[in-house]
Amino acid sequence: MNPLESPKLLEAVDARTKLAGSNKMELLLFSLGTHEIFGINVFKVREVSPTPPITMTPNMPTGVEGVISLRGSIIPVISLAHFIRLEGAPRGIGQTMIVTEFSRHTQGFLVEEVDRIIRVEWDKVKPPENMLAGQDGMITAITELEDGRLVSILDVERVLVEVLGEKALPTLPKMEAGREATIFFCDDSQVARKEIVSVLDKLGVKYVQANDGRESWDKLQNMANRASAEQTPLRNQINLILTDAEMPEMDGYVLTRNVKSDKRFAGIPVIMHSSLSSEANRTMGQQVGVDAYVAKFDASVLADTLVAFLKR
Repeated sequence: MNPLESPKLLEAVDARTKLAGSNKMELLLFSLGTHEIFGINVFKVREVSPTPPITMTPNMPTGVEGVISLRGSIIPVISLAHFIRLEGAPRGIGQTMIVTEFSRHTQGFLVEEVDRIIRVEWDKVKPPENMLAGQDGMITAITELEDGRLVSILDVERVLVEVLGEKALPTLPKMEAGREATIFFCDDSQVARKEIVSVLDKLGVKYVQANDGRESWDKLQNMANRASAEQTPLRNQINLILTDAEMPEMDGYVLTRNVKSDKRFAGIPVIMHSSLSSEANRTMGQQVGVDAYVAKFDASVLADTLVAFLKR
């Protein structure tokens, strides 16, 4: 049975939004024809189907097998095993296609087979050690199943950027002269961190960064403790918090809830910057109190949103 057709496994979106603030997520598990197990956030998955006929096109990036027509839209089809250069993967394209939607793009990922959907706690999702990152750094996190097997969570945002190519940053306005600002941001994706830093540098904004939610909360608490000890407003240190939604150890929803429930952060806005751009995810952000929700990767929208809040 298609895991996404089972009523037991595919819950209503309203039920899924209850995960906000619970520090849990759901992963669709799949294989690429080797013993390794991979996972992708269910919120990024539109459907799963047998691999359809693919139209080959010239000059496609490595791993892109061609395109298909999906309900009137032409989308690229990417062989994940080829793209990440997975050793030992069988030749040929995968038997199954996972249609994904994130960062305002739709694409098909070819895999060997899908297994099931599991619910995991983010504090059981760990950043990979450098020696385990493998696949040219394509693994963004690792979690462990009950039987001890490991699940590698791919940085599909990086896959998309490498397929589409990096966009040149547009001309962005500098902050007004005499108005200094510092932003605290956290994101586990190297691609996202690079773009955020580029935007902040162009805006002329200072920043403090972290790579996951747990590290972010620890740093923010240290900053708040220092401000309290010095009897100075925390806004003297940070003016805005920018957080990803999906992060190892603590997701952005729990981080936001922690910030919003701590009076020391009163008046400091929290903006969620995520590739999960559906209305369901925006609703999840609203439930924990985010002040704005910005979809990756649109440098202009991100810059405009940041500037609007920093001018307040």
